[in-house]
Amino acid sequence: MRKIIWMSDPHFQHSGTYKGHDPRVLLERAIEHVNTHHADADFAILSGDLMGDELEQDYADLALYLSKSKVPIHSMMGNHDDRALLRIHLSVPTSAMGDFVQYTIEGADETIICLDTNKENALSGAMCQTRLNWLSDTLARTADKPAYIFMHHPPLALHLPPFDDSNLEDSDAFFDVISAHNNVKHLFMGHVHRATTGTIKGIPFASMNALSFQSPPPRPKWDWDSFNPAREAPQYGVLHIQADCVVLQYTQFCEFGVGYTG
Repeated sequence: MRKIIWMSDPHFQHSGTYKGHDPRVLLERAIEHVNTHHADADFAILSGDLMGDELEQDYADLALYLSKSKVPIHSMMGNHDDRALLRIHLSVPTSAMGDFVQYTIEGADETIICLDTNKENALSGAMCQTRLNWLSDTLARTADKPAYIFMHHPPLALHLPPFDDSNLEDSDAFFDVISAHNNVKHLFMGHVHRATTGTIKGIPFASMNALSFQSPPPRPKWDWDSFNPAREAPQYGVLHIQADCVVLQYTQFCEFGVGYTG
């Protein structure tokens, strides 16, 4: 059985706050909670938007915070991230593509696939043909065991209106690839700062709350001009994967108000 910690969207800054939320305090609390309660996990996945501003000092300081984790942490690209700076300051598995932070974590009974959906200078995501070809080849190579895909941008509308406009572009091409293989068992997505679950084309999916600030629910209606984070506590996920069974526990690691000065 695999036990995986799933964290997303820390929006780390080496100084300052975002709308009153201190990302350093929140990330520190999350790592402390994992160290205390889930140090037996095999590894953790941090599914994108590591940064708030893509500054090199942010990456350098983020690396110091992540080094306090007793569980190895695999970082992924989000729309706020920079591939070159990520590679300089954070460890990337040797299985990663040369031009993209896209890689596998191989297990005896499963394959974890971490995609790079970053589209430069855009809020939305993309998977170019090179990345799609790599994904197809990987699924074919590991066809004898279940595959679990982590990606920052959702490839479908989650009925979260402000975010549904910034999901993965050309998601049909993505689904054409994974539908051609029968070993994809679950999709895990970040980006939206809210927990959702469902199925798409018969494949279960889940999105994750943020380590930083939480997006408001879709009602009352809001847009980016009126955006204010929800007064909700942050969470991470604890995943138990065994054979074809997946259990995801949404885990609150601190109360709302911790690290908040608003």
